[in-house]
Amino acid sequence: MSAHEAANLTREETAARAAVISLRTVRVELDLTTAPDPARTGFTTASTLTFTASAGETWIDFLGESVDRVVVNGAERPVEWDGARIRITGLADDNEVRIEAVGAYSRSGEGLHRFVDPVDGQAYLYTQYEPADARRVMACFEQPDLKGRYTFVVAAPAGWHVLSNQAVAKIDQGIGVQTVEFAETLPLSSYITAVVAGPYHQVTGEWSRPSHDGAEPQRVPLGAYCRASLAEHFDADEILEITRQGLDFYDDAFGFPYPWSTYDQVFVPEYNLGAMENPGLVTFTEAYVFRGASTEAQHEGRANTILHEMAHMWFGDLVTMRWWDDLWLKESFADYMGAHASAAATRFADAWVSFAARRKAWAYQADQLPSTHPIVADIPDLEAAKLNFDGITYAKGASVLKQLVAYVGEDAFFEGARRYFQRHAYGNTTLDDLLVELSGASGRDLTAWSAAWLETTGMSTITYDRTAGELVQTDPRPHRLAVGCYSRVDGTLVRTDLVETDVLDERTALELPDADLILINDLDLTYAKARLDERSLAAVEEGLSTIEDAHARALIWSALWNATRDGELPARRYLAIVRHHAPAEGHIGLLTAATLNAAFAVGHYVADDARPEERTAWLETAWEQTHRSSGGAQLVWARALAAAAAYSDAHAADLQGWLAGSDAPIGLDADLRWSLLAALSATGHATVLDAEKELTRDDTATGRTAQIRVLAARPDADVRAEAWASAWTDTTLTNDHLDATIGGFRAGESRGLIAGFDDEYFARIRDAWSERSIEIARRLVTGLFPDADSLAPVDAWLAENDDAPAALRRLVIEQRDHLARDLRVREAQGS
Repeated sequence: MSAHEAANLTREETAARAAVISLRTVRVELDLTTAPDPARTGFTTASTLTFTASAGETWIDFLGESVDRVVVNGAERPVEWDGARIRITGLADDNEVRIEAVGAYSRSGEGLHRFVDPVDGQAYLYTQYEPADARRVMACFEQPDLKGRYTFVVAAPAGWHVLSNQAVAKIDQGIGVQTVEFAETLPLSSYITAVVAGPYHQVTGEWSRPSHDGAEPQRVPLGAYCRASLAEHFDADEILEITRQGLDFYDDAFGFPYPWSTYDQVFVPEYNLGAMENPGLVTFTEAYVFRGASTEAQHEGRANTILHEMAHMWFGDLVTMRWWDDLWLKESFADYMGAHASAAATRFADAWVSFAARRKAWAYQADQLPSTHPIVADIPDLEAAKLNFDGITYAKGASVLKQLVAYVGEDAFFEGARRYFQRHAYGNTTLDDLLVELSGASGRDLTAWSAAWLETTGMSTITYDRTAGELVQTDPRPHRLAVGCYSRVDGTLVRTDLVETDVLDERTALELPDADLILINDLDLTYAKARLDERSLAAVEEGLSTIEDAHARALIWSALWNATRDGELPARRYLAIVRHHAPAEGHIGLLTAATLNAAFAVGHYVADDARPEERTAWLETAWEQTHRSSGGAQLVWARALAAAAAYSDAHAADLQGWLAGSDAPIGLDADLRWSLLAALSATGHATVLDAEKELTRDDTATGRTAQIRVLAARPDADVRAEAWASAWTDTTLTNDHLDATIGGFRAGESRGLIAGFDDEYFARIRDAWSERSIEIARRLVTGLFPDADSLAPVDAWLAENDDAPAALRRLVIEQRDHLARDLRVREAQGS
């Protein structure tokens, strides 16, 4: 077995290990005192595991620089390590195994990530494990159904904040060094343990509430952290306010006290995810620390993420799926609860509007790929698990849960959740465990519902046949939905009727009053693509922005975008609607989605001969609205302008003037300045000197990453070739720096500069997959996929590489499907 194969654990072998191993405790000792020294690539790590065994041998997982010592039940054993698995022999009924090793500091956001802040030269550390990177930090049983009680002991430089899943038990101070021992955790899976260490800026608080049983009140210390150089931008008060509101809400809704002793939230650099639900120690991308101007939609998105991760304290941490097949048991619920709790407990009362516009769009896209899968997926191994953190598991699952709540009722839904927590606290579950509790609470047999929604793929497309008076659905499923009828009244579209109905078959009779606009799935109760008939589309073209209800507008924007992606609504007609109605869109989240979709449509769905005209029209719309609008809308339009200006130099002189200090219609914060400079670079109107000057204004981590993109975006063949080579071969690039390099390589009208690399792409990806971490390899495979005019090269690679790893083939097949859709929709457009 190769090292790559050894690292890719399978469901069958981990199930076999769980059948003979029962984990009790894990003591992890980490020496992080080397972190400030950039010459030190690794750290010492020692794990002591106690467990019972009914077999004479097993393996323990570890990825790192070396394994130096293995002690089994007091006896030294030879080190048998293949780079991923440590063979352990001589097991008894009760065992204590100690493994001493050296782990590697990460630059890819996997395992123990080390970041050095260019502002102050300080090192910052954090761990990120899901689904299986705890083994990069400690020797462990890397599977969710082997839960144990963990004790972390961390040596770190004096003065650093050191955090883990539990409260500190004791600190021993030395000369320049501190050793922090944390209290033992309750039973946890390895992937949700965590350590954070560094000179982070700290803000503290507390959440307290009467207990459910009338005993002592619940008191949980709260902490919010970011890098010291970001402290001036850190709105910790809002973060802690959302945290308290969420804990109040979940305490009532789940009827199970918050299970962990602390609640720290750390905003960390170079993060691969939005956030991670480590119990008591949630980590977030520091993109949620807004350095400059920010929209209300950005604040709402952050609140949603805070509440999503908080829901995991119960769904995922307290009760954990047995294997990654049931990843949805935590992610679908957390995605649903993020929107539900935002709307119910915070100032973001219209969170479901954003859900309809953003999260469901992600689900609809993922569910139309060849790699679509049931919400309850078949996950044979860890590589498959890594790729299943997708729009199906999160957003489709959450959409289906919303439909379930409408079906069984909110009270029964939450009662089922409460029973689930009580019965399975600190354990592992599967789909059946949850369905039993939801069925018992609701009095409904959910077997048919599960079969229809959780165990199938794809979605229905629902239209209304005005002549027959029928709702017509493809791929029939049971839906509970509402149909809104809108009529023109004094120049506005007003909802005059709302009809709720069950749709079970391919055709469902439904007599509706005469209406200018028939909006299927009004209220967004179900998961389906809703189509607008021609009369409704004409009404939308004229009056979309006159509809008062933002949720209804969200569903219309969604219907328009789905029809455009499917080639049923001409892209140019869609863009005309956006140009007409987006300037009047009052919901910032909907405006943001509309501008992003419009830019994508111009680049991907407009026919080639019409694209220059549409690029110009979109650029001018963004230019005009940046001057006319204000507040959050102006910021959205300015960002759209920066993106559009990468493809046309029509306003290059104006943008150069803004950056030089002439009057701009909007304040230029550091991030917007970099976006404008990147656009100028892509059109040949920014130099290396310009990038260097900008870096003197913003010599921060974000600024240095942005400079990489600006320099790589210059429309010069040698520059693009250098970026290409760097992406594939420079293993010192961090995850963020790799993204910036790829972004610059592909910036602007670049096809003529980079088409020559297509063949090399297909020659490189298998080696990249086997040699690089899955996170870095995934970025290379997806980010550098050729935007060609033919499917032939990718089809040839797939035919010649049917033995390639399944996860790699999945990524290539998904990228092929995106390209095929682009070509198909463009061909259908004409000009």
